[in-house]
Formats: sequence, structure tokens, C-alpha cells
Amino acid sequence: MIYYCFGGKEQLFTAVLERAYGVVRRVEQELDVEHLDPVAAVRRLAEVMFDHHEVHPDFVRLVSMENIRGAEHIAASEKLDSIGSPALEVTGRILAAGRESGLFTADVDAVDLHALISSFCFFRIANRHTFGALFGRDLVAAGRREHYRRMLGDMVVAYLTADRARA
Repeated sequence: MIYYCFGGKEQLFTAVLERAYGVVRRVEQELDVEHLDPVAAVRRLAEVMFDHHEVHPDFVRLVSMENIRGAEHIAASEKLDSIGSPALEVTGRILAAGRESGLFTADVDAVDLHALISSFCFFRIANRHTFGALFGRDLVAAGRREHYRRMLGDMVVAYLTADRARA
């Protein structure tokens, strides 16, 4: 009966993806960082994404399934083909403020930064079991949560502020 409401199994999956991406994009858009300096703002952005992925492991599973299928549902969705643009506005403003102040030296745009932050957040959730089996460490263990959250912010800030003259 639920398939009937959505038009079929594929349409239901698309609706679930649209909702899941909508939630994460709203979190990003509601991020209040305008009053923060660029370094604190980029740290806050990384923390929010870290927290969201941890609290929504089903989002990671959904995205993994969609990647296996070649993003066919996202490509066919009218809602999802434009959902990423507003989310990048906050990131773009943070990067612009950081460059303008002279703090950020990396030649990176909002999509690059989003990929950098998302990659660690996604990896931590998606690969926790295989990583644990191979290396004996649970990436989502409560005792290491703050370490990983801080590490993500440190990595992002270090990349954005690195002295490129010596590199």
C-alpha cells in the first residue's frame, strides 16, 4: 500500500533520499556562524556535519546505496538536483571571510571543503565495522568521540591556513 502512495518502490526510495538530504541541508542552512571569526566558523561547520552523520547513520547507508546505483534517484529527482546549492552558501561565505581576512590560504571552493568535511564524517560511520575488525578501533566509540570531532576541525583549519610558500 505504501508503494501505491508514492507510485512504486523506486519513487519511495527517491522520496526517502529527498527527505534525508533535506534534513542535512536545513541543518547547514540554519548554522549560525556569521558572528564567528572564519576559523571558529569553519570548525563549527565541521562539528555540525560530524554530529549530523553520527546521529543519522541511516543517512550514510542511504547515500552508500545510492552511490552503488550510480546516483540514479538523485539524478532523476527535481528536488535533489538543486538541494546542494543553498547548502554551499554558508560554506562559501566562511571561505570568503577567511580569505578576505588573510587567514585562509588554500585554493579551495565550497564544494571542495564540503567534500573534505563529509569524507571524514562519512568514513567514520560507513566503515566503523571493517575498520574495527582490521585495526581494533571503533571509530564511533563514545570515549574517542571528542578526539575525532576535534581532529576533524584541526585538519580542516590546518589545511585552510597552511603556509603554501613552504609547501
